[in-house]
Amino acid sequence: MKKILTIQDISCVGQCSLTVALPIISAMSIECCILPSAVLSTHTGGFTGFTFRDLTEDLPCISKHWKKENIAFDGIYTGYIGSTKQIEYIKNIIDAFKHKDQIVVVDPAMADHGKLYYGFDDAFVSEMKKLCGKADYIIPNITEACFLTDTPYFEEYDQAKIEELLVKLSTLGTKYVVLTGISFEDGLLGAAMYDSIKGEFKYYFNKRVPLLFHGTGDIFASSFFGAVINGLDMYEASKVAVDYTLLAIENTIEDAKEHWYGVHFEKALYYLTNKFK
Repeated sequence: MKKILTIQDISCVGQCSLTVALPIISAMSIECCILPSAVLSTHTGGFTGFTFRDLTEDLPCISKHWKKENIAFDGIYTGYIGSTKQIEYIKNIIDAFKHKDQIVVVDPAMADHGKLYYGFDDAFVSEMKKLCGKADYIIPNITEACFLTDTPYFEEYDQAKIEELLVKLSTLGTKYVVLTGISFEDGLLGAAMYDSIKGEFKYYFNKRVPLLFHGTGDIFASSFFGAVINGLDMYEASKVAVDYTLLAIENTIEDAKEHWYGVHFEKALYYLTNKFK
């Protein structure tokens, strides 16, 4: 049985980050170990007055204990990271636990809709570029991809523009790039992929639901990572992630107004369990 480590925050209420990654990866028959970077009472998208406890200085202590216990991981997956100091520690953790067959996936969760998240700046982007260089796979959205490649943000694009962006992302040092939230025609949404080793582009799309939900990026990244750990290639893993994310969204449409803070990914876990049992 594979054993992985995921490093990101815990939002106690709000279906994102570790509260999404842990059950999704576990449902895919993988032992999921966690390293929380912070604990929040809720996520920051729409809630006010939330509590925040920074766990930055715990990261190296936990890592040191794991090394003493000879704990090893088949893969490492990073999500939302709260500071440049945390990125520095996480780079050290990846180096400390690195081995030949290990898979590292970085979701550079730092921006959307043309803007960085609250509290992030150019220095954070610079450090995130370095973290991406340690990954086998990176999974940015278009906004994050633009920041990572010093490209002016754009909302209108064609296939040539997306492929140019994918190639730029690969120069960060990663082998495989998955760009999320891509659409070339109405009613379809999916992912664009680039294999820098083969110089090959691929795409996968499914139905687009014209609603916005929190946490779907975390759902995509977690299910993609689990699929890769289970031996699927980039295209097949992206297909699993797109289809599962859509299924989770579809399970939320009926009560989207009341359940505005996330999607009912739990109702769709059977899809992953059946596929990877």
